[in-house]
Amino acid sequence: MTDTPPPADDALRATAAAAVMVPFLPCGNIDVIADFWTGLGLTVTYRQRRPNPYVALELGRIALHYYGMPRWDPEASHSTCVVGVPDTTPLYERFAAGLRERFGRLPVDGVPRITRPRRRANNAGLTGFSLIDPAGNWVRFSRLPPPDAGPVAPDGDVTVWVTEEGAGPLARALDAAVVQADSHGEPAQARKALTGALRRATDQDRRAAEDGATVAPTPVAELARALAYLVELCVRTGDEQAARDAFARLAALAGTGGPAVDPAVDPAVAAAVDDAVAEARAVLPPG
Repeated sequence: MTDTPPPADDALRATAAAAVMVPFLPCGNIDVIADFWTGLGLTVTYRQRRPNPYVALELGRIALHYYGMPRWDPEASHSTCVVGVPDTTPLYERFAAGLRERFGRLPVDGVPRITRPRRRANNAGLTGFSLIDPAGNWVRFSRLPPPDAGPVAPDGDVTVWVTEEGAGPLARALDAAVVQADSHGEPAQARKALTGALRRATDQDRRAAEDGATVAPTPVAELARALAYLVELCVRTGDEQAARDAFARLAALAGTGGPAVDPAVDPAVAAAVDDAVAEARAVLPPG
């Protein structure tokens, strides 16, 4: 017996290693799709109108192909694909800039829209974001795991949930809300759950202060990140006033009308709060 694979297996592995998979996504109008993606930095590499509408777009090794379907309804779309990249930040920044140029703000509701890069507890804690195109397709971008990382085997049929070490109740609730809204596409349920978690954290902190308890308060950075995401969820569910109320709470953490976080005392926390404020402000409608 030998562990050396037969030559045929070597050829198969080499072929599979060099393979390229290309998603075919539906749309109602290939010209609308081409205009959208070229505005975000992709290039049209192929287009035909007959016998069937078809367009191919690329950016580096990212390839998206679309076929036209009469009477296509973006709201009824369930099509999706995943793009694995070493770092999601450059792509997100390029796409966000293009979307702001087109729409005047970052679209987080309706179609098209984009979610922010956030860690996904249901995806080994890797950072990811989704761009929902004009046809309603979810193009999901995820950071690739390290080359030496092995597969995360679930226990039975249950997804392995990866939370940050030392995460408190509010941070875990934020993880769950991100999965609910950004992975499952259910922002209303995510908003309800996150609102409840924020209320519980506030009540616990108030009771601890009143009773002189030694229980540590909710970390300011966790509170800021949760409030920033709540602002986005309120916008995504069409409740602008609730979004502005949540933003006011967040701004108070940064010293606007409330207790400031002194960068000289805790620069990491101050930076986290500033980032959360900037993130939330970017999704608020003008006014």
